[in-house]
Amino acid sequence: MSATFLKWAGGKAKLAPRVVQRLPAAFGRYHEPFLGGGAVYFALCAAGRAGSARLADSNADLVECFGMVRDRTEDLIEVLLGVEAEYLALDPDGRRACYLAHRAAIPRDPVERAARLIFLNHTCYNGLYRVNAKGQFNVPHGRYVKPRIADVPGLRAAAACLDHAELACEDFEAACAHARRGDLVYLDPPYYPLSATSHFTAYTANAFGPGEHERLRDCFEALTRRGVAAILSNSEHPAVRELYEGRGYCLDVVEMSRAINSVGSGRSRIPELLIDNFERPEVLPALAGAQGHLRLETAGQR
Repeated sequence: MSATFLKWAGGKAKLAPRVVQRLPAAFGRYHEPFLGGGAVYFALCAAGRAGSARLADSNADLVECFGMVRDRTEDLIEVLLGVEAEYLALDPDGRRACYLAHRAAIPRDPVERAARLIFLNHTCYNGLYRVNAKGQFNVPHGRYVKPRIADVPGLRAAAACLDHAELACEDFEAACAHARRGDLVYLDPPYYPLSATSHFTAYTANAFGPGEHERLRDCFEALTRRGVAAILSNSEHPAVRELYEGRGYCLDVVEMSRAINSVGSGRSRIPELLIDNFERPEVLPALAGAQGHLRLETAGQR
């Protein structure tokens, strides 16, 4: 049973086990400034390694939804069960009208807003989350025969994972500022596009362009100098390599299939980059200290 309750363009459900396997044996607090669907955090939780965590995203609706899953789980489930029953009872034309009505409406209650996001996410075209320049969700209706809108076990599993996690809506640089020496940060930005038609960056009204990728590289370097362990995923693109090569980072290529593509034949295996600073001299002692702290904790529990 997966605790990942949202589909997400660029989501890391398939990459998550590879990321978790690559992480240091011990670290302090876990930070994820580009939360998205949260696949890596939930994989970390499933492996029993999450501990204290701080999860952030610049998408306010997304962060609020995670908060409602954590804090008002049963209220959210009740609303979703009602929406699911209403939607599944309709014919195709009725479903489309129901979808458009929910897309156009912005509820005042935070639980209703969270239910709306989950409903739209599971019934929109290709499970894509996209907003226009005004921040309005604008994905057309999908055509799923029986979408699982109210995943009750999954939502309860997600709530259990999020129980000890702090949530924040903020820019990635502000989120990284909370990381301390010996902590771990996983960065999953909107990927550098491999072609002119592969942009999946409209999760908020602000685009994530080359300048943002440069700012992210500078943030990655700042984390390193503070002794914060950091790992980043991005597309295997010359521009990305140029940003990170020659700085003592480890760059590994992993081949993954795209989770979301408008053309089925386009879901081929695509090389991606995993970049970490675990071997940098500023980070190694901090990780060794975290490992020593873990040994002391383990010994004290015997």
